[in-house]
Amino acid sequence: MRFHMHRHGCGDGRAFMAVGPGGFSFGPGGRFKFEFGDDGEGRRGGGPRGRGRRMFGQGELRLVLLKLIADEPRHGYDLIRAIEELTHGDYAPSPGVVYPTLTLLEDMGQIVAQAAEGQRKKFAVTDEGRAELADKAEEVGRLLERLEETGEGRRRSSRPELGRAMGNLMAALKNRTSTDGWNEELLNEVVDILDDAAKRIERAR
Repeated sequence: MRFHMHRHGCGDGRAFMAVGPGGFSFGPGGRFKFEFGDDGEGRRGGGPRGRGRRMFGQGELRLVLLKLIADEPRHGYDLIRAIEELTHGDYAPSPGVVYPTLTLLEDMGQIVAQAAEGQRKKFAVTDEGRAELADKAEEVGRLLERLEETGEGRRRSSRPELGRAMGNLMAALKNRTSTDGWNEELLNEVVDILDDAAKRIERAR
């Protein structure tokens, strides 16, 4: 496994990019991007559905997130991690798909935001949400079975811990810069930390 860290000029600021199991990058103005896989859904190659096929059809991710929230109140990263664990690390939806779906569920009155926990707010299911799950119980069951089957072939060799660690890194970087953005001192320090981590990973046995 190799990670490559780059520092380069970006006009009004500097940026770096790391390429590994997932990718993250910063551009001018501190814009942030993180991807688990090859597209906006956060798919990973090698799963039963293969590259280029969608994990969820229209409305299916919404039902999965609603079911997970009904099991226990969760915030966005919890939901990404829960789906990743269901597939034994084979698939994780991207934040760019999960958070708009949570907004939709909230607008539909099927979930409600609880008091914020730091910068992350958890969502709980409403009576309307439970009614939706009861009405579509068979479909929800099939969706959960599909997620488990998706990663079954890679269960023995999967490493969901790595995905969680990358997610934690993503969250830490985003939270650290969400208020004040980037400055030269912070950027240099973060790049040095990641460069050092990359070297340690390449030397690891």
